[in-house]
Amino acid sequence: MKSNTGYIQGLAGYTFIVMALIGCTPKLIQKSPDKTVPERFTESEPVTNSGDLDWKAFFSDPQLISLVDTALSRNQELNIFLQEMNIAQAEVKLRKGEYLPMVDVGAGAGFEKPGRYTRAGAVEESLEIRPDEEFPEPLPDYYVGVFASWEVDVWKKLRNSKKAAMMRYLSSVEGKNFLVTNLVAEIARTYYELLALDNELAIIRQNIVVQSQALEIVKMQKTAARVTELAVQRFEAQVMGIKSMEFDVLQEIIEKENKLHFLLGRYPKPVLRDASIFESLSTDSIFAGVPSDLLQNRPDIRRAEMELLAADLDIKSARANFYPSFRITSGIGFQAFNPAYLIMAPESMIYSLAGELTAPLVNRNAIKAVYASANARQIQLVYDYERTILNAYLEVVNEATKIDNLSKSYALKSQQVNALTYSVDISGNLFKSARADYMEVLLTQREALEARFELIDLKMKQMNARVNIYRALGGGWK
Repeated sequence: MKSNTGYIQGLAGYTFIVMALIGCTPKLIQKSPDKTVPERFTESEPVTNSGDLDWKAFFSDPQLISLVDTALSRNQELNIFLQEMNIAQAEVKLRKGEYLPMVDVGAGAGFEKPGRYTRAGAVEESLEIRPDEEFPEPLPDYYVGVFASWEVDVWKKLRNSKKAAMMRYLSSVEGKNFLVTNLVAEIARTYYELLALDNELAIIRQNIVVQSQALEIVKMQKTAARVTELAVQRFEAQVMGIKSMEFDVLQEIIEKENKLHFLLGRYPKPVLRDASIFESLSTDSIFAGVPSDLLQNRPDIRRAEMELLAADLDIKSARANFYPSFRITSGIGFQAFNPAYLIMAPESMIYSLAGELTAPLVNRNAIKAVYASANARQIQLVYDYERTILNAYLEVVNEATKIDNLSKSYALKSQQVNALTYSVDISGNLFKSARADYMEVLLTQREALEARFELIDLKMKQMNARVNIYRALGGGWK
C-alpha cells in the first residue's frame, strides 16, 4: 500500500512540475496572412488563364524553343539551385532521423590496474575467480553489445522540426520553378530584342543604299549648278551618320547574343534565328483569368507560403523547448575479462534500461529568445507573403494595360510610317524637279528612319509585354 501511495505522490509531483513549466510558457501572438484578392483584374476579363499553357505551346518559334531547352539543361544558376534542393532534401532526412531511436553496435577491449589501496584494488586482493585462481593483474576487459537511445517526442518538437524542413524543401522546389519562369522569360525577351536589332540593321543598310544614291544625284546636280556644295556636304554627312549607326547596332547585336550565350551556359556560337518573322509575330490577347489563380500558379507565392508554414512549425518546436524532455537509453551485450568467457550466458551478459527526464530551470532566457525570434520571423513572413501576392496582382494589371496601350500606339505608329515613307518618295521627286529644297528631303528621310525604328521598338515592347504577363501569370515552369 505504501509503495502505491508513493507512486501516486511521485506522479502527482511530476504532473505538478510539468503543468507549472507549461504555464510559464510566454504567450506570443501569431499573425495570420490575408489571402483575399480582388475578384477580377478588369470588369470584362474572361476566366480562362493563359498562364496554364505550357511554355512550348505559348512560344511557337522553334528557334526560341530550342534555346530555352538548352538553357534548362545547361544554365549554371539553375543547376546551382538544383543542388540547393538536394541540400534541403538532405535536411529533411536529418530531421527525420532525430526523432527515431539511435541504435549503435560496438565492441572494445582494454585493461585496468587499480591501486592496491583503493576500493577496487582491495576487492580484487581479497577475492578469487575460482579456488586458487586470483584476479589477473592488470585486469583485461572485453565487451560487445548493442546500445540504443531515444528521445520520446512527447511535445512533437522533433516531428514539427522535420515538417518544417519538409516545408523548406518544398519552398526550394517552388524557388526552382520561379527561377525557371524567370529564365524562360529572360531568354524570350532577349531573343525578341535580338530580332528587333536584326530588323534595325536591315533598315539601316537599306537607308545607306537609298541615301548613297541620293548623294550621287546631288553631286550630279551640283555639277549642273542646280545646288551648292552645302547640299552635297549635308547629304554626305547624313550618309556618314547612318553608316555610323550600323556599327552601333552591330555591337548591340553581339552583346545580346552573348547575353543569350550566358543564359544558355555556353560559349559564343551562331544564334540561329529568322529576323523576317519579327513583324508577323503574334500579339494575340492573353487571358489573365481571375486573381485567385495566382495563389496556385505563381511559384514565388507558393514559395512564400511554404516558408510561412515552416515558420509556424518553428514556433511550435521553439515552444516545446519549455517543456520537459524524455530520453530512454538501453543496451545489451557481453562483457568479460577473458575472451573465452565473453559469450558465456548468463554469467557474462550485461544489460541496462534507464529513463531520463530533464526540464529547463535556470537558463530559460535563451529559450525565450529563440521562441520570440521564431514568432517575429513568422510575422515577418506573413508580411512577405502578403507583399508577394500584391506584387503579383499589380504585375498582371500593369502588363495587361501595357499590352492594350501598346497595341493602340503600334497601330498609329504604323500609319505614321506609311505616311512618312510616301513622303520620302514625294520629296525625292520634288527635289529632282527643283520644286523642293534639299533640307526638306533630308528632314523627311530622317523622320521616316526614326519612325521605322520607333515602330520596331514598339513591336519589341509588345512582345516583351506578352512575355512579361505570361511570367506574371505564373507561366513558364510547367
